[in-house]
Amino acid sequence: MLPPEKPLLVMLHGWQDNAASFTPLFPALTDHFSLLAVDWPGHGLSPHRAADNFYHFVDYVDDLAQLMTTLANACVMPSRVMLVGHSLGALVATCYAAAFAERVDGLVLIEGLAPLSEPPMQAATRLRQGIESRQRYRARALQRESRPPRSMASLEQALALRCQVNGLRAEQLRPIIERGVYEDRGRWHWRHDPRLRCDSLYRMGREHANALSRAISAPILSIVGQQGYPQLKQDQIAQQDWPTLIQHEVAGGHHCHLEHPDAVTEQILSFSSKIHKLIR
Repeated sequence: MLPPEKPLLVMLHGWQDNAASFTPLFPALTDHFSLLAVDWPGHGLSPHRAADNFYHFVDYVDDLAQLMTTLANACVMPSRVMLVGHSLGALVATCYAAAFAERVDGLVLIEGLAPLSEPPMQAATRLRQGIESRQRYRARALQRESRPPRSMASLEQALALRCQVNGLRAEQLRPIIERGVYEDRGRWHWRHDPRLRCDSLYRMGREHANALSRAISAPILSIVGQQGYPQLKQDQIAQQDWPTLIQHEVAGGHHCHLEHPDAVTEQILSFSSKIHKLIR
């Protein structure tokens, strides 16, 4: 049973990260909230999707809905719930809060806002690219049956590879890597499902995505990194599509919560204090 006097933060990580993405935030938040950080399917310690399935974006929204329903049915859901999402996790949180507005008291969106959208005229190209990416995955899967799987010599090698990709320091990424790899007979392997790299078959049109953002009634805190994605900045989005949004910029890039966790937790605590005064 979660303490009813503490709001619950459900923490949703980004693509190819895992629940340990939020580890630097835990010390400053644990006295104020019950914390639940989850691994999406195909990430971290969660199982991969079934063999014939892929990772369509809206299925993540259903995953979150199942989690929230499970908590409610087990009578462990506090009366106040906030969603904290980074990147992919932020997009999923946005869609869930639009569809189930009565279940969310606040949203904290770190380097992410609305689901990815594109002009409808690109639908045929998108569908073709998505199907072809699945065909490439299936061809590689057949090849893997006849050769040893790709692996790394050590955890440190995995860490160095990820640091190179993300431009972050080893100590910032170590919790994610330690949760995201496993050792087998002296070699190290990634846990995440290779199907995660397959392209989407479909993306919403801009009007579809904007309709979802306008359906959110909960207050929204958007946290963006100074060197993060520029299209997320408040001067690049239409205010009428985000009527309940406030935005704060912190130092760092797309993983600003790993680079500057104190600045991010300060914003979360301030935001939570304001919205929970409103709903008491």
